[in-house]
Amino acid sequence: MPVIFIGHGSPENAIEKNEFSLRWQQLAKALPRPKSILSISAHWQTGSTLVTSMEKPKTIHDFYGFQKELYEVEYPANGSPALAKSVQGLSKDLKIQLDTAWGLDHGTWSVLVNMYPKADIPVVQLSLGDDLSLKDHFELGKQLSRLREEGVLIMGSGNVVHNLQMVDFDLDSYPWAVEFDNFVKKSLDSGDFEALVNYTNNKNHRMAHPTNEHYLPLLYVVGAAGKVKPKYINEKIMAGSLGMRCVICD
Repeated sequence: MPVIFIGHGSPENAIEKNEFSLRWQQLAKALPRPKSILSISAHWQTGSTLVTSMEKPKTIHDFYGFQKELYEVEYPANGSPALAKSVQGLSKDLKIQLDTAWGLDHGTWSVLVNMYPKADIPVVQLSLGDDLSLKDHFELGKQLSRLREEGVLIMGSGNVVHNLQMVDFDLDSYPWAVEFDNFVKKSLDSGDFEALVNYTNNKNHRMAHPTNEHYLPLLYVVGAAGKVKPKYINEKIMAGSLGMRCVICD
């Protein structure tokens, strides 16, 4: 299976037919149909690494201030306890705990409701463990790559540039946002994984990511992808500081 990183942006992309959601729909049609999906979402941070293991994950509306219609969206995909246990057994060095309390947050379902609207593919989420270093996140992604041979679509969901404090809907993009997005693309194209892991060496990293949770899912995707030349969709920065770039590694 391929590995994908989705710049998910606003939760409203779940219900809007716009350039981003339409391309997610087209992407799903171009991909082989997965047996199951492992999502690493920016919106599930935990003290240590967890993986959802329930049969029926709930749809989590983890946002506020949006229109009523968005809170009514449900994504009733099954979970996969078997996949959760497989994920748990992949890492010899890292103890991954099974979780039955979380579910599917909007980093996952706002994308999948467009890609697979029938919700007929089992979905499991892996958390971002706060106890891991940047390299640890990347290395765990490498260990997850074995799941690709079992028909699992590994999906990271975040944003290449994510600074909500600087959002300006009257602006296309800030120069620092463009520079950081170009840095990520250049590093991906050249296979410079060290630069991506050590992204804090980039002069604009603090502006691009005041906190790193929307960047971390990319490291899992890069680790799981290996030395594969990526393809891109939604190569756009919106509202000045939200990078919507999506990365596909076959």
